[in-house]
Amino acid sequence: MLYTPIQFRNIELKNRWVMSPMCMYSCENGLANDFHFVHYGSRSQGGTGLVVVEATGVEPRGRITNHCMGIWTDEQAEKLQKIVEFVHQNSDSKIGIQLAHAGRKGSTWNNIQIPIEEGWETLAPSPIPYHPTERIPHVLTVEEIKEQVQNFKTAARRAVKAGFDVIEIHGAHGYLLHQFLSPLSNIRTDEYGGSFENRIRFLLEVVDVVNEELNEDVALFVRISGTEYAENGWDIESSIELAKILKNHKVDLVDVSSGGNIHGVKIPVFDGYQVPLSSQVRNQAEVKTGAVGLIKSTEQAEEILQKGEADLIFIAREILRNPYIAVQGSFEMKEDCFFPHQYLRAKISS
Repeated sequence: MLYTPIQFRNIELKNRWVMSPMCMYSCENGLANDFHFVHYGSRSQGGTGLVVVEATGVEPRGRITNHCMGIWTDEQAEKLQKIVEFVHQNSDSKIGIQLAHAGRKGSTWNNIQIPIEEGWETLAPSPIPYHPTERIPHVLTVEEIKEQVQNFKTAARRAVKAGFDVIEIHGAHGYLLHQFLSPLSNIRTDEYGGSFENRIRFLLEVVDVVNEELNEDVALFVRISGTEYAENGWDIESSIELAKILKNHKVDLVDVSSGGNIHGVKIPVFDGYQVPLSSQVRNQAEVKTGAVGLIKSTEQAEEILQKGEADLIFIAREILRNPYIAVQGSFEMKEDCFFPHQYLRAKISS
């Protein structure tokens, strides 16, 4: 199954390997540069079915750090378009981008909040900082929430124009959309807080306006935290209910990660530790899912798919260690996978 194609709208991925979005903290003014060109291009040369560009801020305050990527200007989108064109012209890979807003977890460096003079005022649904020592974030008004929805819409428009095949909305890891989902970080009493329906409203509004910018040639994924490992917080049952609703809002896949919203929680980490969350969402909400989290080998990835626990395999650290894991896995399994024609003399014959 790992080397079986899969379709989302009109987009066909040649295999189930996905390079998970990972921040590189290497931009100036949100602009992609030569590092990013090589970084993403090399993974496409390794046979990965889908390469997803790192969390990309929909506005300057949406970044985690001063060196995170952005797509709030045309110049930023044009830099990204060069990467997209290389991937399309030189591989079988599709390429996606993760649109994000850091919310109260922004204005940091090395996971420490930087002074406001060097950073910016952070935003949140409620006046609750991620860490007690951090500044109280600015509480978004309803009008400001609507402005952020439009920021995602404009970012999606730029991403489509740049040629991306997949848009992923970042609703996980304690960033702004996740902050609204969780009853621990969202204590609002208006239409964006309180009930489950109110707490998911912001995310659904973002999904709907992003979909307005898409067509059948661009698929839509949403990344969520399956649980935040905190009592009375966002949990797997909430994720399953959300996934059912996302399916009805034309979301093609739910990328299931976990954690990130509550400081100091204990997360049980082991190989494939988030796969059971993907499995529960997939099988109870009847949606396509991506599994992520310490997936390290072809055998492990194949087993996840065979057991029906996910539809795509998102890998992060392992693809940093080995950009060619997809094509090397195809050698092991005697399966077909893209291999650069310039390198054919090195291809292992079956």
